Amino acid sequence: MKKGTIVLIAIGGILLLGFLAYYNAYNKAVGYQETVDEKWGNVQSAYQRRLDLIPNLMKTVKAAAKNEKEILTQVTQARAGIVEAKTPEDMELMGKKINTAINLMYEAYPNIQSTQNFRDFQVQLEGTENRIKRERDVYNESVKNYNTHIRGFFTSMFLNKETFPRKEMFKAMTGADKAPDVNFE
Repeated sequence: MKKGTIVLIAIGGILLLGFLAYYNAYNKAVGYQETVDEKWGNVQSAYQRRLDLIPNLMKTVKAAAKNEKEILTQVTQARAGIVEAKTPEDMELMGKKINTAINLMYEAYPNIQSTQNFRDFQVQLEGTENRIKRERDVYNESVKNYNTHIRGFFTSMFLNKETFPRKEMFKAMTGADKAPDVNFE
């Protein structure tokens, strides 16, 4: 082979290797970038789940507690009527009314469950917050992988910084490092 042909083949090989390196770096960066966007979408989805779920659970728990409070108030008031009865006939009549009221209430609402409803609500709330935290962690991990790739020595020479900008990890709001006040009013 001629010397000129060998030089052309070598230059072509070097250009081909350069193109393949660029092709690989670019496609990998696109994949990482899409993964970051997907993971942020998952964080947003977890936020939306919280926004959809928690108010509805809260309304359900409050309604159940209100209903049980009314039942307990009625039972308590009915029982208090026994003390106010003056004659044996009044007591017998009041006793029948109380038994009827208690039986009706028991049939309509067999047992008090508001405490369990509040526990279930707490479990749902904790689970929702754990999901959000997990999605944030996964997002941060994908940002780390993406940023590591685009900032690599050879990759940073190939990639356009406008097309592949550095991504920011999830940052907590100012003051999130302090425990919130819990108010049960």
